[in-house]
Parts: sequence; C-alpha cells; structure tokens
Amino acid sequence: MPTQTRAFTCGLDAALAVIGGKWKPLVLYHLAKGTLRYGELRRAVGSVTHKVLIQQLKELEADGVVKRVDYGEIPPRVDYSLTKFGHTLASALAPLCQWGTDHTREIARAVARREAREAVA
Repeated sequence: MPTQTRAFTCGLDAALAVIGGKWKPLVLYHLAKGTLRYGELRRAVGSVTHKVLIQQLKELEADGVVKRVDYGEIPPRVDYSLTKFGHTLASALAPLCQWGTDHTREIARAVARREAREAVA
C-alpha cells in the first residue's frame, strides 16, 4: 500500500513538520558547529531528558536531517552530525537565532510578563 504524501499549507508548515518540538532547533544549533557525542549534545542542549532527546534525535534521523554513527563499542560511543540536508536547515535557522540574540532582553521581559499573568490566572 503506497504511503500518502502530506500536503503542507506553506513552506513554514513543511519546515515545522521537521523542526517541531522544543528541543529540535537546539539540537540543530549545536550540531551545526560540528559532530558531537551523545553526552556532549545532551549537556549542550540543557535540561532535556534522555528519553525525549533520544526520541527527537530518532525523528531528525528519520527525516534525513541528522546522521547517527554507532561505533559498537563498550562503553557505547555514538556520534551525531548534520547531513547535507540538515546543514541547509541549520542555515535557515541562523537568522532566527540572530533575531533571538538581538532581542534577548525584550523577549525575557515579554516572557516574564506572560508568566506573571499566567500565575495570577
């Protein structure tokens, strides 16, 4: 039975199908700098759980964005890197990263206001 191709409403919808999730953009950001072992990647990303990071990495690998190399060693050694396709996606995210850097203070204030309102509600 042939699989159906999902119809996207626009290019952003297609991109979000790949990078949707809290941790995927951060994974892409850190892997854009170079190959990382699993532990290095987990520390770089931050407070993500092992289960969630593995799930997100599997999805990125299935989408052809991330390459996983398991060396079959004990203790386990697994490297993650971006594929050529993944590098194109990381390049597309670079302006968003710059926007976040340029507006960090304003974003922090907005998030604080939102969280204060939510705490009252």
